[in-house]
Amino acid sequence: MKDTMIGVDLAKNVFQLHGSTMMGHVKFRKKLTRLQFCQFMSDQPPAMVVMEACGSASYWAREMIKLGHEVRLIAPQYVRPFVKRQKNDTADAEAIVIAAQRPEMRFVDPKSEEQQARAVLFRARERLVHQRTELMNALRAVLYEYGHPVPKGIGQLRQIEAIIEEPNSDLPALVREECQDLVEQISENTAKIETKTKKAKDLAAQTDMSRRLQTMPGIGPLTSLAVEAFAPQMVSFQCGRGFAAWLGLVPRQHSSGGKERLGRVSKAGQADIRRLLIMGAMSRLAWLARRAIRGSSWITQMMARKPRMLVAIALANKMARAIWAMLTKKEDYRDPTLAAA
Repeated sequence: MKDTMIGVDLAKNVFQLHGSTMMGHVKFRKKLTRLQFCQFMSDQPPAMVVMEACGSASYWAREMIKLGHEVRLIAPQYVRPFVKRQKNDTADAEAIVIAAQRPEMRFVDPKSEEQQARAVLFRARERLVHQRTELMNALRAVLYEYGHPVPKGIGQLRQIEAIIEEPNSDLPALVREECQDLVEQISENTAKIETKTKKAKDLAAQTDMSRRLQTMPGIGPLTSLAVEAFAPQMVSFQCGRGFAAWLGLVPRQHSSGGKERLGRVSKAGQADIRRLLIMGAMSRLAWLARRAIRGSSWITQMMARKPRMLVAIALANKMARAIWAMLTKKEDYRDPTLAAA
């Protein structure tokens, strides 16, 4: 049993430490550089090390575990209420310890090196997609100024190229040059996106977890990669609703006096997985719309009285709960329609 808890306020070069007993009695306060911090923690007997879940937290968590310490990470929004008056590094380190000593506190699982590597690949692909969208919008804006409205979407690139390369085009030579440069940048980004998409699919094919997730309709390699990269272990959630709430797919509550008031979805969780699940739900709805659905199904009833996006969010909520069940029970997806038959 650890008898010391050390709260660490992480930074780039200087770390603030707050050491206390498990009962909250202060043992030391220190400000250390990166090298001093590593040396100090290696000299310390095994302790409970608590840090905010920031950019470098998973790295330092792995380093502290190598030194024999037990590590816990706390979301910053759960630490903020325990900061006393003035905001500074010393107060932050103390607040981290106070928050960690609360019996009801929720902690964040540190990410492994493999998880972070998958997250880097996923973010790189997303960044390229955003850059390509920005370039497409710039290109469409230029053409619109010269009386050539073009619909949205990367699929309109051929139409844009035809406008630029038309022999009798009314575009000035300088404008055509700049538009051609934008087209070349878009083509380069598209090639990079395709390369990273292939790499993501190859990674998703290597693990049993990704294979299992892709047995569910609406989940592809990118969604399974995002779940692997960003989601904590499913055993950390008591039920499927806990995972759906972590993704921000449950209604926001403002209940009081015994009266339950539910609002829109909270959007208070991991945005990448939530977005991909909603997109997958939309594709499932589009697929089901082309086929006969049983009149007793909840999707049919929802579609009859609710907007399509709302139904997609409700379906994404169900998909999140199913993901929790599949990963905790280590089972492939089972179609509830076929299971009920």
